[in-house]
Amino acid sequence: MFSYLKRLLIGRPLKSNELGEQKLNKTKALAILSSDALSSVAYGPEQILIVLVTVGAAAFWYSIPIAAGVLILLTALILSYRQIIFAYPHGGGAYVVSRDNLGVNPGLIAGGSLLVDYILTVAVSVSAGTDAITSAFPALHSYTVPIAIVFVLFLTTLNLRGVTESASILAYPVYLFVAALFILIGVGLYQISTGHVPADLHTSVGTPVAGISLFLLLKAFASGSSALTGVEAISNAIPNFKDPAPNNASKTLMAMGGLLAILFSGIVYLAYYYGITPSVTETVVSQIADETFGRNFMYYFIQGTTALILILAANTGYSAFPLLAVNLAKDKFIPRMFTIRGDRLGYSNGIITLGVSAIILIILFKGQTEHLIPLYAVGVFIPFTLSQSGMIVKWVREKPKGWVTKLIINATGALISLTVTLMFFLTKFTQVWPVLIFLPIIVIIFHKIKTHYELVGQQLRINPNHQPKKIEGNVIIVPVAGITQVVENSINFATSLTDQVIAVYVSFEREDERVFEEKWKKWQPNVRLVTLHSHYRSIIQPLTKFIDTVQHKAGENNYQVTVLIPQFITKKSWHNILHNQSSLLIRAYLLFKRDVVIATVPYRFKK
Repeated sequence: MFSYLKRLLIGRPLKSNELGEQKLNKTKALAILSSDALSSVAYGPEQILIVLVTVGAAAFWYSIPIAAGVLILLTALILSYRQIIFAYPHGGGAYVVSRDNLGVNPGLIAGGSLLVDYILTVAVSVSAGTDAITSAFPALHSYTVPIAIVFVLFLTTLNLRGVTESASILAYPVYLFVAALFILIGVGLYQISTGHVPADLHTSVGTPVAGISLFLLLKAFASGSSALTGVEAISNAIPNFKDPAPNNASKTLMAMGGLLAILFSGIVYLAYYYGITPSVTETVVSQIADETFGRNFMYYFIQGTTALILILAANTGYSAFPLLAVNLAKDKFIPRMFTIRGDRLGYSNGIITLGVSAIILIILFKGQTEHLIPLYAVGVFIPFTLSQSGMIVKWVREKPKGWVTKLIINATGALISLTVTLMFFLTKFTQVWPVLIFLPIIVIIFHKIKTHYELVGQQLRINPNHQPKKIEGNVIIVPVAGITQVVENSINFATSLTDQVIAVYVSFEREDERVFEEKWKKWQPNVRLVTLHSHYRSIIQPLTKFIDTVQHKAGENNYQVTVLIPQFITKKSWHNILHNQSSLLIRAYLLFKRDVVIATVPYRFKK
């Protein structure tokens, strides 16, 4: 029943050699990786006006130079991340750049910030989209949390089906939103140029305003910069692009930057010219659409696509979070299970972890996560600052051709990003102070996991001079995943009971299979090794089929088949979970097999 339901929701398993078919072209990548950045057009300009309205409507003309400042920052970020794409073509973004150029801890701060930020992306985006729906249908207001959870489950399932499939479905709403805003901006500018909009709705640029201050303008700039969240996602997701991946990722990034600049500046200008005042009951985009079209089909089309893009902005997190987790897991800062591809060739453990974390956040905050937006924004500007600072160090150290121009680009971006980060802490400290607590905790957890893996690695290294003993017995099958002391301990125990020991290795790649066979011949030439290739990256299915075959032949000779599972034991249960996921699954599958003895050989960790 579970397998049938899984196939129904996720689809048939894909072979490892079908990975190339799951890569994204530029059109789909632009939709799936830009939804977060493009959706911020719906609230970024409004954040500027919310700050300026504290002085008065006369100060709204300042939104024009503030928007110009945001566009300068956007340009610096786009050019910077374009350089990162070519400098680090295997992905990783801010984490890899900061780790390689600034050190491990800055890299972990950047990585930890982005992991949390992607969880917030899902929770905030889905909650915002749910709010748009419940505002249109007030009777659903009491069901905000269940509706938001359903959306998260839908996006999680969609992404478990594969990157290409989710991109194919989600591309339509994203491009509809872009088209809707282009129509809105185009018609609005036409009405302004033909004199259909009165010129006295706004104050002229340069009008003196009492009470304005540099601090207030910087606060408005920082708030407007929230429109730039999600810009870094493409540099994290380079492995998802079709070849040549860096070139395609670069072109997609430039296209996203261009679209974001046009839409953002257009909405800011229309809001200024129309004299739009932010309201708690109606968004700025809604007011602009109302002034431009009235409450007709186009108004509801714009509102509908805006609600959709706010929900689908969460999908940027589903694209970038698993790939960032892979880079952290390869460095052993988070569990290695995040490096394993699922049935549909996506990193399913990362996708599921993201979905579960977002649901927990939605439940804890009862779907009202709008006050997390400053935390969400500052969580992205910390990596912005670190990644660009890292690129500065890289250019100064390596001095490649044209490095001075690249240095200026990154220095400009780093300076502005640092200014925005500091302004968030100075002006919104009551909302962003949790960053100062959870980031150090996350970094400490990363180091704890790394230390654990290093200690384990020291104890697992084998002694090549040690020779195991051999005595006769029944057939013993030993599943092995590598050449370690855990495996050596199990092989020694098995060969002490019988000379009919079969080591079984399940490979996902042919090259891994060949390399392991060579290593095994040198290490245990007298113990038979059987390698099983799994097209669908499943350990259980090929292993259980092999056990059935051996059991059938052994039964003819009255032999008992024993499956001896190597196991690593520590005093901490979470350590055991980290290292024994496969052995737990194997035991669970074999539990109901008759005539097969299941045994484990524990190797105890010495602290």
